[in-house]
Amino acid sequence: MDRIDNLKLSKEEILAVLAVIITEVIGDAFMFKIGEIKTSSSFASDLELDSIEIVEFSEKVKSHYGDKINFHTWLSTMDMEQIFRLTVGDVVKHIEECLN
Repeated sequence: MDRIDNLKLSKEEILAVLAVIITEVIGDAFMFKIGEIKTSSSFASDLELDSIEIVEFSEKVKSHYGDKINFHTWLSTMDMEQIFRLTVGDVVKHIEECLN
């Protein structure tokens, strides 16, 4: 996925990018099992991402959006329970706030 530099993106555009990144991380076969990625999709319970996949996801987010999105720092402010409850919508909101 190519890196972008324009800073005004809608929630839907961010969600679409994240869906592609998640699919790259977990694979098409698993995506078929879970169906559509929504803002309410949980990384832990719905998408079943493990810690290695979360790291890969965060690297791809940083690669795509650049240094304005410091996903690692944002995650480091959370405790394990917050990370366990993290949804795609939470990440969309974080990216939107960083870009605006």
